[in-house]
Amino acid sequence: MFFKKLMTSSAVFLGLALFFLTPALNAPLTTPNSGESLSATNLQAASRLATPNPNLKGKPLKVWECVSSWYGEDFDGRPTANGETYDMFAVTAAHPSLPLGSIVRVSNPKNHRSLIVRINDRGPYVDGRGLDVSYEVARRLGFDQSGLAKVRLELLEVPTRPASTHPE
Repeated sequence: MFFKKLMTSSAVFLGLALFFLTPALNAPLTTPNSGESLSATNLQAASRLATPNPNLKGKPLKVWECVSSWYGEDFDGRPTANGETYDMFAVTAAHPSLPLGSIVRVSNPKNHRSLIVRINDRGPYVDGRGLDVSYEVARRLGFDQSGLAKVRLELLEVPTRPASTHPE
């Protein structure tokens, strides 16, 4: 009995320690290129956005394969479908039909790299392609030079719709 309580309390302590000591969770919000802090308005907007969690576990809601391309400089700084400003160095992607804000794991089977990204835009608009990722995602997955890759998609999370505020 004592051993069981000791193990439980050790697991809880370890979990709390990891939570508070993980640098990524405590890192300040900065822009990728300039290192400047985000403004108060952008900070509020960023805090409302879903952020990919690399530790997301569990069974995916759906799994499929498709051809992915990437988009970068030509679109950098332009508005995305959800109203954000496109950042080619962010970990985001465009999908033709997944709900905006969905979280997917994109895996490159050729090099076994994967990354969890958030859908914030619509596209691609080229036949035969099922996903358009930011330049940063393509770079990390290793297909920035080739431009295209067959990828595996795992739908991990779909955003919940806010409750209606209309009186009935």
